[in-house]
Amino acid sequence: MVAAVHHVEIWVPDLTRAQSSWGWVLNRLGWKDGDGWPGGMTWIAPDGSYVVVEQSPAMSADVHDRLRPGMNHLALNAASRAEVDAIVAESAANGWTLMFADRHPYAGGPQHYAAFLHNEDGYELELVAPN
Repeated sequence: MVAAVHHVEIWVPDLTRAQSSWGWVLNRLGWKDGDGWPGGMTWIAPDGSYVVVEQSPAMSADVHDRLRPGMNHLALNAASRAEVDAIVAESAANGWTLMFADRHPYAGGPQHYAAFLHNEDGYELELVAPN
């Protein structure tokens, strides 16, 4: 049995904003653009897993709060510490803000080199460098 994520679907309040911020960071990590349709878009990882962002008409709210029940954040692997650093340096121009700046890049602990970012819609993304 393979223990891997098949896909993650994120419902967003503004598809254009999501395509810009999520698309930038996923492409930056080496993910490829997948299918797009009027209400959504996919990005495919090198291993075949994928992320979907969708602005669904079935949403019951138009605001995401990572501190409420549900997904707190998505953590993705980066290729290296240098890649984490480069993405952080470019993140503000692409819709993301560094969280926990006073503890970066060790906000997750002394052995955990990572960047914690959030976008305008309140979604958090953790980018983890290999040890």
